[in-house]
Parts: sequence; C-alpha cells; structure tokens
Amino acid sequence: MKHLVYSVLLITFFGCSPSHKPTVEELFTADRNFSAMSDEKGFPAAFAGFAHENGVILRENSMPINGKATIAAMYAKADTTGVHFTWEPLAGDIAVSGELGYTYGIYTLKKDTVLEQGTYVSIWKKDITGNWKYVLDAGNEGLGKK
Repeated sequence: MKHLVYSVLLITFFGCSPSHKPTVEELFTADRNFSAMSDEKGFPAAFAGFAHENGVILRENSMPINGKATIAAMYAKADTTGVHFTWEPLAGDIAVSGELGYTYGIYTLKKDTVLEQGTYVSIWKKDITGNWKYVLDAGNEGLGKK
C-alpha cells in the first residue's frame, strides 16, 4: 500500500507535468511568420495559409469574410502585381488558457511606387494540431501614404 501511495504521488508531481504554456513571444513569432510568408509567397497564400478553419476577415466597405475556404477563394482573385505587403506586431497578449491571444501592430503595403501604412489587429487561436491561426483579422488605413 505504501508503494502505491508513493507511485501516485510521483505520477501526480512528476509524471503529469502541466502542458506547455505559450508565451506572447511565440504568438509574435507566429505573426511574424505570417508576414514573412506574405513577403515570400504573396499575401493571398499567407492569408489562406494562416487562417483558422473558422477564420474571419473584416475589411472596409465589405461584409465579413467567413471561413478559410472563402478567404482563400477571395484572395485567389487578388491582383498581386507589384504588391509588397508586410507587418510587424507591436503588442499582444495570451489568455490564461493558452489557446487564444491577440496581436496588433503596423502594416506596410507597397504597390509599385505608392507606400501605405496602417494598423491591424489579429485574434489568434490554436488549431487542433497546436499551431496558431488567426480567427479574426482587421486592418485600418491611416498612417499615411507616400
């Protein structure tokens, strides 16, 4: 009986260690990887690739775009000629559960010789494989055009 108690205690304290809690820096890394994919493969591939199955995009003068398949179809039609679209998170946080978080920052969109900057916010959720995917993305023009 004594060995059973010790075994249960050992399993409880050492064998059942708490699962890894993600850090805000891991979420920033996901956001930066999202931007890097946009830079390397184009923003249509990035927005489709980083969308959660139930992802939503909010854009000016548009109804919400719902679902990964719809997002991919919308961006497949995008004219990416001469477009360079990247962003950098400034801040964010993760819920205590470790499965939901947000980032916000500044984006830069260059099309030919026109440079536009604005702000964005992304809400992130872990998918079933444990990867961060955005469930909501929205951006605002407004920091200026050059």
